[in-house]
Amino acid sequence: MLPILALLCTVAAPCRLPSLTPESAGMSASRLEVVDRVVQRGVAAAGFPGAAVVIGRRDGTVLSRGYGTLDWPPSSAAVSPDRTLYDLASLTKVVATTSAVMVLYDEHRISLDAPVSRYLPTFSHGAKARVTIRELLEHRSGLPAGRNLAHLTHFASSPAHARELTLSTALEYEPGAAQLYSDVGMDVLGFVVEAIAHQSLDRFVRRRIFAPLAMTSTIYNPGAALRGRAAPTERNGARGHPLKGEVHDADAYALGGVAGHAGLFSTASDLARFAQMLLGGGALNGRRVIADSTVALFTHRSAGWRALGWDTCAGGESCGQHMSERAYGHTGFTGTSLWIDPDRGLYVIVLANWLHERPDGLTPPIAILADVRADVADIATLAADSARAEPSEWRADREIGWRR
Repeated sequence: MLPILALLCTVAAPCRLPSLTPESAGMSASRLEVVDRVVQRGVAAAGFPGAAVVIGRRDGTVLSRGYGTLDWPPSSAAVSPDRTLYDLASLTKVVATTSAVMVLYDEHRISLDAPVSRYLPTFSHGAKARVTIRELLEHRSGLPAGRNLAHLTHFASSPAHARELTLSTALEYEPGAAQLYSDVGMDVLGFVVEAIAHQSLDRFVRRRIFAPLAMTSTIYNPGAALRGRAAPTERNGARGHPLKGEVHDADAYALGGVAGHAGLFSTASDLARFAQMLLGGGALNGRRVIADSTVALFTHRSAGWRALGWDTCAGGESCGQHMSERAYGHTGFTGTSLWIDPDRGLYVIVLANWLHERPDGLTPPIAILADVRADVADIATLAADSARAEPSEWRADREIGWRR
């Protein structure tokens, strides 16, 4: 049975976090206003058709806005943080897969230092027998970055075949010897979750994470009712039709749309509920989803800039320059990002469909998205630290690399 909160919140009427004034959250309203200018400059420069931004602090949101439209034509629907569905791409790694591992870790059903073969006996050939769950989370397993399943299966084979190909992937180096960001490793981790939970990854995370948090628009393989609200990600791809509400990542598509590394769709408002839960030490509105000690463990930097599944803020990229060393988050290739700074009780969500080609067939320069995301993170952080001086100009003002 779904929690009462999830029954009260629906796709048509999603639950919202409390809306706070910046002053009541200890933030500068005038500084937060700069977010509008920065994101609108990105839209005006055709860096993306539109974007949804949510900034929250402590117990609620201080800014929740949509900018631009879902698609390039001006007649396209306006972006809404509550309704517009974005392909999260690699945010799936933390919102779904890592969170699922956290739930299983709480229940003592998975050990971080156990070999993967304990849960997936076929993952035991040669050095693969030594790969641990921790090494998958830290991207130190020795598995390659990707598998190119779409090419290997020619889009005609089954998800079961794609799964077999993924599990048979050879290591590129010894486990623990180096760090390489790996979609394959997160897919294997997703298979581990399914083996332990005895159900598919999408069903497990819906039942144990999304439903308790009333994240009613967070889903793999969205149905027709939700696809109409989705921001498109590609106009002319290898599949011969525009992608709107269909996973962009080719390997995730080959796996049936449900994968450990990509495939999840969500709204900015749903992700705000997720971020608020993590800021609350694993609980939201009195309902505990993950133990506070587990949140602390998984989000603590443990291997280079990596935590367990999560990335941490190295400064200068999508988390900006001013978040604390304990800040953690992730990005997605389609144009998505989520950053949480526990020291300030702050989270910043930026969702955009940067990858969607312009009407001229060109993909917008990545510099536009990169600058806007970093600026929004810095604006939010400086709004919470009013004693710190603002820069004389923002990255979006300089527009370096914004023109081809």
